[in-house]
Amino acid sequence: MKTTAVVLILCALAGTAFAQTATPDAKPSCKAQATDKKLAGAALTSFTKKCETDAATACDAAAADKKLAGAAKTSFTKKCVSDAVGG
Repeated sequence: MKTTAVVLILCALAGTAFAQTATPDAKPSCKAQATDKKLAGAALTSFTKKCETDAATACDAAAADKKLAGAAKTSFTKKCVSDAVGG
């Protein structure tokens, strides 16, 4: 349930072009997307940083929706971002 909410938020952030080409349940991790795009060097670093930032924003929003605070919010956000990034 948590993953589904995060995936939906990430899809909304990704824009309509991505939302039309993939289902929310099939959202690959940042690392998988970078591999698919065959990124390396500075492009990989830039993409990964942006993807992680977007994931953190979406995870913070999901934590707020769940009315989490303190250690619960920190733990949820950390796991959520880790899952989205693929690490």
